[in-house]
Amino acid sequence: MKLLNLNISFEQYADIDDLSAQDQQLCLSAVQALETSYSPYSKFRVGTAIRLQNESIVLGSNQENLAYPSGLCAERVALFSIGAQYPDAVIESMAITAQTDSFEILKPITSCGGCLQVMAEFERKQHKPISVLFYCLNGEILKVPSVQSLLPFSFVEDRLER
Repeated sequence: MKLLNLNISFEQYADIDDLSAQDQQLCLSAVQALETSYSPYSKFRVGTAIRLQNESIVLGSNQENLAYPSGLCAERVALFSIGAQYPDAVIESMAITAQTDSFEILKPITSCGGCLQVMAEFERKQHKPISVLFYCLNGEILKVPSVQSLLPFSFVEDRLER
């Protein structure tokens, strides 16, 4: 038996003003995406902004459905839009934020497992890391350098590509 350890490094920022101008803009774009959230059931709005290598910003927001499994998270809405509209685009970074009227969110929210797997697929496809910012409105921000650090055991089966 071997005992192995995984370590991840991430940056923690106390306030949006501590970020680079480019990362600040991405976080503010994620806030803008909250406006298109369709979340009448959970009342939990999520917004995502993705910056492409060509500096374009693509937005996504969560889209709920009365048949709950039919909805889609903000991250996948944005990523699938990129896949459909910009299939060869390279993703540089993405920012994710959330808001609800039911309570104050005090810490950055993170992506669900399904979104992490899709994010990992995009990173793998482009052979380049995607940095991820988890932005708590009026609070701290966590920045990870790569999706791989969030999901080190993502599902990969190279033989499926043949």
